[in-house]
Amino acid sequence: MAKRDMINSVIGDGSSFKGTFIVKGSFQIDGKFEGELKIDGHLVIGPNGKVKTSTIITESITIAGTLIGNIDARREVILIETGRVLGNIEAPKIDVGEGAVIQGEMTITGGQKKDISKVVEESFTGIKLEEQSIDTADNTSSANLESNNNIENNISSSDNNSFGGNSQNSSSIF
Repeated sequence: MAKRDMINSVIGDGSSFKGTFIVKGSFQIDGKFEGELKIDGHLVIGPNGKVKTSTIITESITIAGTLIGNIDARREVILIETGRVLGNIEAPKIDVGEGAVIQGEMTITGGQKKDISKVVEESFTGIKLEEQSIDTADNTSSANLESNNNIENNISSSDNNSFGGNSQNSSSIF
């Protein structure tokens, strides 16, 4: 089944719905929807579709209308040129058409199952983070202690070099 071939359920143009929709299969919104969406398939928000939700959980989604809310897609997110999103997007693949509008954070996972920040750090350092975690914990503690000592020393010396009072080394800039 192609993702756009079989639409299982529809909220038609001019219709509105408030509540929870759990759909097995594809779902298209051409009207207005407010509430929770869990779609085990492809979701289409048509050009006249307006959706307000906390987080849409879906296999994939195509947005031609307006969405206020976050997207958690297992496969892909497609925003065509008329799509408008106010919210965060997380998916392995995100396709944004010219003219589409998004405000929010986008996390493209590339299909990775583990924390994306770890994937990038490992790629940069060439070291698996799990391998260095024991050494890092010890080094972090001593580095934090040294950093705290440096901060305390800087505060003490800045107290001795204050701008007010009896400073001998004050000079005028003007």
